[in-house]
Amino acid sequence: MPFRAISGHRVVLDLLSRATARGTLPPSLIFAGPSGVGKRLAATALAQALNCLHPIESDEGRDACGVCTACTRIARGVHGDILAIEPVESGNIKLDQVREVIERCAYRPFEGRRRVVIVDEADALLPEAQNALLKTLEEPPPASVFVLVTSRPDVLLPTVRSRCQRLRFGPLTPAEVADVLIRDHGVAAGEAHAAAAAADGSVGRALADSAEDANDARNAAARLLQAAATSADPRRRLDGAKALGNGATDRDELARRLLALSSMLRDIGLMLSQADERTLANADLAPQLRALLRSFDAERTVEGFAAVDRALAALDRSASPKIVADWLALNL
Repeated sequence: MPFRAISGHRVVLDLLSRATARGTLPPSLIFAGPSGVGKRLAATALAQALNCLHPIESDEGRDACGVCTACTRIARGVHGDILAIEPVESGNIKLDQVREVIERCAYRPFEGRRRVVIVDEADALLPEAQNALLKTLEEPPPASVFVLVTSRPDVLLPTVRSRCQRLRFGPLTPAEVADVLIRDHGVAAGEAHAAAAAADGSVGRALADSAEDANDARNAAARLLQAAATSADPRRRLDGAKALGNGATDRDELARRLLALSSMLRDIGLMLSQADERTLANADLAPQLRALLRSFDAERTVEGFAAVDRALAALDRSASPKIVADWLALNL
């Protein structure tokens, strides 16, 4: 997947593209950031840009064509000069794995222009494996680039971190997560936006969770907000609580619905402050949320947000899910 096809991270990807074109790419890199945001994809895109047979050159830098033999072989993980190291069954990356790669890097690339070593989940490197990498990271072979991909860079030894240029990958926006789910994974639009709103900027987390469950949680939260906005009658409010709790058979399910509610209240607060609506977690529900502004002013929104936090804390203390849902409905 070329740089241009990766969602988000434009500053980092443009930096890599320019450095590739100018020949100023550091030979040892750490791609650091939350899990599931595209760090490994970026490492693969870098390998493609360095070895593409028909690279796309522009004033912004160099990108891979994505369709030549080299690009497709790299994407499939069968290119002879792209070496991947991953944790074994024990969950660690062992010394022998590192030694094998170092030995292969002593030879010139035989299929492409540059050899790229991608160490995925680099925080799984055992200390002795990290120490074995030190000299190679400090003075890599002329045609080799090392990319350490990790969500926990501070677990790496200071001596390893000091020898690498660190690039920081942040969370994706909900819209970017939803786009990836729809484009690359065939998730229906409504479910994709619901999953993205609850994913904290991680495609990996959105895929790990059930998009259908996320959509159900968001629908239940929307019904409670609507009930709270249209009536002060306690009986109507409690009907809204039934909407929130209906089908929530355990604490985890109710907690998912409360988090969806918190996300919507956050979006209402952003709308009240006239923030850019592209920052909304539930941007696809913007018209429905905008209709609630007549009932939710800034003070009520903040109080509602705090009430959801208290409800989540009560669930953690083993309070009855029904009591929590009822209390919240009366306090929104």
